[in-house]
Amino acid sequence: MKKFLYTLVKLSGKILVKYFTKNLTVEFKAKHNPVTQADKEAEEVIKNYITQKFPQDKFICEESCPEVNKIDNSTRYWIIDPLDGTVNFTHKLPIFCISIGILQERKVIEAIVYNPITEVIYYAKRGYGAYKNDKKILVSKTKNLYNSLLVTGFPYYTYKNPKRVFKLFNKFAISSQAIRRLGSAALDLCMVAEGIFDGFWEENLQVWDVAAGSLIVKEAGGKVTDYYGNNNYLFGKTIVASNKKIHYQMLEIIKEVISGRSAAV
Repeated sequence: MKKFLYTLVKLSGKILVKYFTKNLTVEFKAKHNPVTQADKEAEEVIKNYITQKFPQDKFICEESCPEVNKIDNSTRYWIIDPLDGTVNFTHKLPIFCISIGILQERKVIEAIVYNPITEVIYYAKRGYGAYKNDKKILVSKTKNLYNSLLVTGFPYYTYKNPKRVFKLFNKFAISSQAIRRLGSAALDLCMVAEGIFDGFWEENLQVWDVAAGSLIVKEAGGKVTDYYGNNNYLFGKTIVASNKKIHYQMLEIIKEVISGRSAAV
């Protein structure tokens, strides 16, 4: 399956590269949530190739899939984000990617993330480790949150309800070495997996944003949970990923903010 996944992202990556230098017409699914022709074409190419080879499989995808209300454990699902980081893409910032995860029995069993501009491919298979351009990667060894470099993103609804989002950001900012905000959750997760970042948190992400990256983090030796320390990060709309060593320190910060126990910052 690895070879097939590589083919998928390379083919769809060519579409993104083709559109990257063009003046695109940008539509909005919601305020601050854009979609382009590049997203749509890349997703169709991926789906068509999968359907030809695996006609019995189903899709969970961002642009052209019906909403999935119940996962059938006897069915294999392809979780597709054809362009994670669309805002970056439309502004010609080369931090975006294609993200594909394969879900079976409610577990992601194989994953790939590809930035077609840098030509970096992250890949993982359950039980076989995580790789960047075919070289094995591991999470960092940082033990303390105050020495950690973190990464996060802001949900599209921040403009409506910024209070908790920025309270969390402020609390992590004073509790860590620094925070970065790159604009692609899938790449954020991959950079936790390779030890660039020590931890990541974000809310209101969709399953296609986190499916591939979460497996890559776990196969690199990291830990992934929701905000409450549970495993409901694929469909539960909150996620924390880390090198494992700082995970519970991050969860404690989140718990303080959510419960209202956090001191004013």
